[in-house]
Amino acid sequence: MKQYVVDAFTDKVFSGNPAAVCLPDEWPEDNLLQSIAIENNLSETAFAVKEADGRYRLRWFTPGGEIDLCGHATLATAYVITTFVEPACTRVEFNTLSGVLTVTKEGNLFAMDFPAYKLQKVEVTDTMAEVLGARPTEAYVARDLVCVFDDEETVRKMQPDFAKMIELDGLLVNVTAPGKEFDCVSRSFAPKLNVAEDPVCGSGHCHILPYWQAKLSKNELVAYQASRRGGVIYAQLADGRCCLKGKAALFAKAEIYI
Repeated sequence: MKQYVVDAFTDKVFSGNPAAVCLPDEWPEDNLLQSIAIENNLSETAFAVKEADGRYRLRWFTPGGEIDLCGHATLATAYVITTFVEPACTRVEFNTLSGVLTVTKEGNLFAMDFPAYKLQKVEVTDTMAEVLGARPTEAYVARDLVCVFDDEETVRKMQPDFAKMIELDGLLVNVTAPGKEFDCVSRSFAPKLNVAEDPVCGSGHCHILPYWQAKLSKNELVAYQASRRGGVIYAQLADGRCCLKGKAALFAKAEIYI
């Protein structure tokens, strides 16, 4: 099985968010997919198989299990397909657990058409403040929990309690604040998936960006994920969809022997 490791939402290796992309000829058993993801020990391992309708079936596995939506691994998979598998292709369609996702190559950017999550405002609790080490000004929940802060430095310097974070609602916990150089900064934590911090989270931004779209009254946003690796997401929002744009850089290609 061919495997590529791609750093997504960046134009240089050792930054952005690394994803493994595997291209089996046919689907292995689910337990093998999970074992490969655990062995890779990245926040995401993507598996893609071309189907009769011309689309690729795309599945994403964290070390803690399969997930229903992942941005950086989708970008990485589109990069691999358009670079190594179908170099004449500029548009890739994926059948996924979140429906049909389309990625279009625009120069050195990959534009991903993703659903925007509808956020429900929830009460800020003492547990949130205890887990995050700072009290959010607002909190919202959809698939993930989103905690909003006033100061960018609070987000950048946050050292959460990952053991207690599993008590909070949501699959991931995204923290965000207005940015000085960017429209917003954020970080994404996923201890429920055996991932302490996701370096640049596309699906997390499908929560974060709708909030800032409403707050800033802007449909075009530039977001920065302030993890140790860091990454930039260019976004356009309209009609309940997020168009997330980013670059990619190849780190490695290999073969898995099973």
